[in-house]
Amino acid sequence: MLSNPLIIGKGGQLGNALAELLPQANAIGRAELDLSLIELIPETISSFKPSIVLNAAAYTAVDKAEEEEPLAHLINAEAPAVMAAFCAVKNIPFIHYSTDYVFDGSGDEPWSEDDATNPLSAYGRSKLEGEKNILATQADAMVFRTSWVYDAHGKNFLNTMLRLAGEREELSVVHDQIGCPTYAPHLAKASLEAIENAAQSARFPSGVYHLGGGGEAASWYDFAEAIFAAYEGELKIKQVKRILTRDYPTPATRPLNSRLNCSKAKNILGIEMPDWRDGLTECLKERNA
Repeated sequence: MLSNPLIIGKGGQLGNALAELLPQANAIGRAELDLSLIELIPETISSFKPSIVLNAAAYTAVDKAEEEEPLAHLINAEAPAVMAAFCAVKNIPFIHYSTDYVFDGSGDEPWSEDDATNPLSAYGRSKLEGEKNILATQADAMVFRTSWVYDAHGKNFLNTMLRLAGEREELSVVHDQIGCPTYAPHLAKASLEAIENAAQSARFPSGVYHLGGGGEAASWYDFAEAIFAAYEGELKIKQVKRILTRDYPTPATRPLNSRLNCSKAKNILGIEMPDWRDGLTECLKERNA
């Protein structure tokens, strides 16, 4: 399966992590394929003659999607459907990544794949529609829902917190949104392990799977405190205040409960993500190298 992979989404956190683990892969970004031009997708993919397609690309500007929902839908829902349909015709596997934003964030129990979806934002709606479209093609496809993805160098919560903590003595961080911080290289590695395990199966294990950072769930406040603890005495920050989501209004509504139950991925695909704190340790080591 991984003899000639094609990674779509080069330049993104997950796309970079996948490309690093798959040096034999062709990795393309927006310069090579603008996903808003869906008519170009089949020809572009075909030119690489891939053995498998991994789509790590997405419209991820969550707040901007509220005013650009048609564009978000085009990239997150229609483009993946075209990719999956191509893979179905060519009889090659398709791997795609989705989000915790397909849920409304109610309750405090981890979400399972069978729980009812109810996205609260344009971004969440576009990602959910993408999932449905992919499965409707009946391609050999695995969709991995994940959450709170970060790496050492991208535009993400970790790097934003470290930048602000170097500039300010006090920060306010939301503590009533609970989820699973997910280190992109760990997500990439688990994905590839799933693909390798699937190759040994009599039937490709198509479906939706949850795959986020392991260990006890955390709030954004908890995540920030863990980040700052690793830099004790090196940052300007002196106090981190807990605030509620309603104290930091945004155009898009965020789910309060983003906990993901990842037991299906463990039981069916044989994969399990490391504790998110181990991911943070690895990330900061790379960042400081």
